[in-house]
Amino acid sequence: MNDDKAAGLALASMWVGFIAFLAAVVLGVYQVAERSGTFPAIESPELYFASVSTHGVLMAFVLTTFLVMGFGYYTATTSLGQKVWNKPLAWFGFWLSVAGVLTAAVPLLTGHASVLYTFYPPLKAHPAFYIGATLLVVGSWIWCLEMIMMMAVWKRAHPGETVPLAMYGTVANAIMWVITSLGVASEVLFQLIPWSLGLIETVDVGLARTLFSWTLHAIVYFWLFPAYIAMYTLLPKAAGGRLFSDQMGRVAFIMLLVFSVPIGFHHLYMDPFQAAGWKFLHMTGTFMVAVPTLITGFTIIASLEIAGRLRGGKGLFGWIGALPWSNPMVTAAGLGFLMLAVGGFGGMINASYAMNAMVHNTQWVTGHFHLIFGGTVVIMYFAIAYHLWPKMTGRQLQSNGMALTQLWLWFIGILVLTLPWHQLGLDGQPRRISSTPYDASLVEMWQPNEVAMIVGGVILLISALMLILVLVKTHGNAQAESNLELEYAEPLHSILRMPRLMNGFGFWTLLVVVYMIASYGYPIAQFFLMETHGTVPWSI
Repeated sequence: MNDDKAAGLALASMWVGFIAFLAAVVLGVYQVAERSGTFPAIESPELYFASVSTHGVLMAFVLTTFLVMGFGYYTATTSLGQKVWNKPLAWFGFWLSVAGVLTAAVPLLTGHASVLYTFYPPLKAHPAFYIGATLLVVGSWIWCLEMIMMMAVWKRAHPGETVPLAMYGTVANAIMWVITSLGVASEVLFQLIPWSLGLIETVDVGLARTLFSWTLHAIVYFWLFPAYIAMYTLLPKAAGGRLFSDQMGRVAFIMLLVFSVPIGFHHLYMDPFQAAGWKFLHMTGTFMVAVPTLITGFTIIASLEIAGRLRGGKGLFGWIGALPWSNPMVTAAGLGFLMLAVGGFGGMINASYAMNAMVHNTQWVTGHFHLIFGGTVVIMYFAIAYHLWPKMTGRQLQSNGMALTQLWLWFIGILVLTLPWHQLGLDGQPRRISSTPYDASLVEMWQPNEVAMIVGGVILLISALMLILVLVKTHGNAQAESNLELEYAEPLHSILRMPRLMNGFGFWTLLVVVYMIASYGYPIAQFFLMETHGTVPWSI
């Protein structure tokens, strides 16, 4: 089913995300240039931190939220074969989110919200920043309601049938986002907005950081879900094969839903607000999240091997060369997996209670984050765009060759940018600084990596411009797309019957709630059971 209005909603959402993405990349190039100390004329701590804050918000909140919503609407309508549930409400959610972005943009761009994308107090932003962020989240909640209701309507009309895997993953992400965003919503509504408006004089930093940790790591999987959905449901078909196991995909989605939310304390290892036992509990949960990633890696590689062998690949690794690497989805997935493997290794160090101390608050953390998010997640966003744009616009992709070049440039740029950051972290360079006014010998040791990150940033900017160029020119391509139907991968073995627990989310949602109470109940309640001391605002 090709719902033109759903395509319009999806296109509008994705375009907002990609425009924000391009602006964020431009700001990122300025940041690496300013921070390196190579260009004294552009050095400005005020401008740097305003740029970092805007860059982080655009990439982590705007690009991701709008891409997730756009991909979700198109996935829902095409996989279920039905129209968007309550389309006026869906458009209202979109415009509410846009209004939130524009509201937050004003203080960000004028230097009145230089609080980084984590906006930890005692850093204090203008109230408009917090209000805008709240509107963006509320708009995303409307999307979550839309996805849940579309699945419910479909199940009522198709009793006993298996929910399509693409929609199953989309609803899992919607439920997870509702649960995980409650943390930051509580922090903003009950602490930061009243504080910034002057309604309360102080704010409890420990409670604020604990509430934000509720959201801080699970949001990574909110970003990652579309990438995994594309890998499970679009990639095998694009490669010319079948999905190795539909059930394994559902298990991975369920595990991400259950284990991704109650693990935020691994971001608070060095904070004094929570006891070591609670941190250890969250650490064990963090390692559990590696399991669905390993399941995904095995299942997708097995699916690609099936495709390669169907295309004539022989021998132990001959199937790799037989894959259609001229297809942007296949190329992006291959490059994304390489970055995921390297970044995942770094993630194990960050998650380890003891080893985290060696890299805490250094450039290692920045390198890891950008390698996973800017690398694996974002490159799959590109693949999704290249795969869906012809379906949504009715025009053929303008230049497949340019799309492939853009993907390779992004891969190279990310490596040139982030690998030096990992080394700088091991060499002791802190993150969240605008300059390096340290001992000359130390700064001299850092300089080669500082130059490398500028080169990486420029490569990424060129790649980002190529992406936007391809997408814009596709709209005006004179050649019409012949196949407007979005085709999903069929599983290797037909599904005769899907267990009820793997075809719905009632039990799993209840399990997440119980897990959340167990891991966050007392750590949050303690702030109301003991005397704590507030803090006054502080600005950069």
